[in-house]
Amino acid sequence: MSSCNQPEQKKVDNTTAPQKGSYAYDISFLKKYLKHIIELRNNDGARVLVTGDYQARVMTSSADNDAGNSFGWINYDLIASQKFKPQFNAVGGEERFWIGPEGGQYSFYFKKGDSFNIKQWQVPAIIDTIAYKPLKEHSSSVTFSQEAIVNNYSGTPFKIEITRSIQLLDQPSLQNRLHAAVPAGVKWVAYETTNKVRNTGDSEWKKETGLLSVWLLGMFTPSDETVTIVPFKNIPDAKNYITDNYFGKIPEDRLRVSDSALLLRCDGRHRSKLGLSPVIAKPLAGSFDFKRNILTLILFTVNTEGSYVNSKWEMQKEPYKGDVVNAYNDGPLQDGSQLGPFYELESSSSALPLKPGETQQYKQVTCHFEGDYKGLEQLAQQLLGVKLESIKMK
Repeated sequence: MSSCNQPEQKKVDNTTAPQKGSYAYDISFLKKYLKHIIELRNNDGARVLVTGDYQARVMTSSADNDAGNSFGWINYDLIASQKFKPQFNAVGGEERFWIGPEGGQYSFYFKKGDSFNIKQWQVPAIIDTIAYKPLKEHSSSVTFSQEAIVNNYSGTPFKIEITRSIQLLDQPSLQNRLHAAVPAGVKWVAYETTNKVRNTGDSEWKKETGLLSVWLLGMFTPSDETVTIVPFKNIPDAKNYITDNYFGKIPEDRLRVSDSALLLRCDGRHRSKLGLSPVIAKPLAGSFDFKRNILTLILFTVNTEGSYVNSKWEMQKEPYKGDVVNAYNDGPLQDGSQLGPFYELESSSSALPLKPGETQQYKQVTCHFEGDYKGLEQLAQQLLGVKLESIKMK
């Protein structure tokens, strides 16, 4: 009788519905509503979920197979509605491709004559609703492309081809990017995206009429115990290269400035954004979720001599003195509505004057670590320069 009962018990376990918050739940949900899903995977349990339906974005990932935590924030209601909203579709995804600048006279999100407010803000279709075409696909990498014409606030047209590749990293590749070993007892997933923008038009892109940057944004799930960590170079006038008033001054109980890092509370309850100039930015930023014991990092390139577009929502005196890295905490808008809640880690390329046929390339690595707390603390201190216990915000 015991041998007869065993298969029945196994069947019950296999049909148990996956829990919300798990990678298994999210891949099952997305397969219901998206046409083209590609899963990158390796034998160590790393999983990365990509879709061409939403501009070749990484929707989520896992460090522990299907049962692991799902690291990306996903807007279940919007995706399930199967409808696009007119201004912006915050479907989620832990890394998406955008272009900058967002505000100013060279903005791609406002038309000439519009006021720089949320009602006039419009995300271009090429980075919001248009699907990207897959070019190459392997078990650990995939490449997509798409073409478009976008116009900036000043009326300059940009004919562009976007190519985006996502590569799942193995342990030697990750340790090479980190210049550090992953401690024992820590599980991880890491991927690198290579983003190319080519000028397919007949005219050169010039500073006087506007340039564009590659802007990568990652949406993650907020909690009352999540803090973003944005390290910076501690030079005498460092505060002059920090922007903390994108959507009004960030309250003191939400932003702490140490001698070498900005700490932003990311609970999804107060709309706030900060940014660092390439003068003081370091080539990484991160967050720690004390509730789920997750360390997230983004690694990118800082060009200290480069021109970075200014995305502040205003006409600008210095349109090429913008940020290389940002952290954003979502919160209610003035009318009480909310895009999320989520929080973001973002990085941007410098802006280049491209002649017809020329291409700009920008890469970013996203990593998630979970497991042994002491191992996570070691990584945070070694890479971000902070002790986890010291960054808790009450």
